[in-house]
Amino acid sequence: MSLTDYAIRYGFVALLVGLVVYFSVAAEGFASPYSAVFIFQSVAITGILALGVTATLVVDGFDLSIGAVATSALMLSAYVMVVMEQSALVAVVACLLMGALVGLINGFLIVQMRVPDLLATLGMMFLLIGLQRIPTEGRSIATGMSLPDGSTAGGSFSPEFLALGRHRFDFFIDNLIPVSVVFLVVIAIGIWLFLEYTRYGRVMYAIGSNERAASLAGVPVKKYKIIAYMISGVLASVGGILLAARLGRGDIASGNNLLLDSVAAALIGFAVLGAAKPNAFGTAVGALFVGILLQGLTMMNAPYYTQDFVKGGVLVVALMFTFALSNRR
Repeated sequence: MSLTDYAIRYGFVALLVGLVVYFSVAAEGFASPYSAVFIFQSVAITGILALGVTATLVVDGFDLSIGAVATSALMLSAYVMVVMEQSALVAVVACLLMGALVGLINGFLIVQMRVPDLLATLGMMFLLIGLQRIPTEGRSIATGMSLPDGSTAGGSFSPEFLALGRHRFDFFIDNLIPVSVVFLVVIAIGIWLFLEYTRYGRVMYAIGSNERAASLAGVPVKKYKIIAYMISGVLASVGGILLAARLGRGDIASGNNLLLDSVAAALIGFAVLGAAKPNAFGTAVGALFVGILLQGLTMMNAPYYTQDFVKGGVLVVALMFTFALSNRR
């Protein structure tokens, strides 16, 4: 194996290990178990959304609406429980159905109406950003809030719902593993197994590699592409539910960075072990990388306004490993 091949396959992993070692030495307390758990918790929602993006990338698509879907799920769950005074189960089901519907509409626009994926999902993003503000006239949703008609909301977040975002499991240390991290691990393993070891996943990769050839081979391309966008919508809703459960309120501005961070994680995943393709394992590692980077910078008291610049630089390096070196090979 040549030096270029080693760089393609292990360059990003070496960068990740080097980052962990550097922050462990330079930032006091970075290597502690609680710091590691905080990193996992901070990337859990981003990672779940990034896995949805990965599903669309596999079929050669792209979903820009995931951040808006997650925020809409956050607002919807809060509205159902606080304003409509329904149970946590009703709120969760409503959010999952909303995510599936948005994915279905995205897929229909892209597959049947032939709207380019970036334009279709960008339009959906703006539509959802506006729609989620209408019921409360642009205000966040909290227990006891005043409604537009002058009445007071009588519902509240149920303890079972809040446990989704706040409960922690014991693991060697009491209250160590947050529920959201468990969701991320289970979903990542499920998506990885689905894409890598099932016929449906291999068909989706075939569509992304050569859609015309897959169609000539008898593959229902349109059906699979719509399913990919529905997966993305549902996973974005799961992220929004977990975020609402963590915050305990429908904060309309809380999902501002979800889109950029999740897209970065999904694209960084191309560089993990030289995959040069969208994959669930690489996406999970990409999300972890972003979390380690931000946690380390925060613990070193780096100005918050430099974080997006650093993330962008890391993304450029990751894509360089993926495409420039792969083309050389």
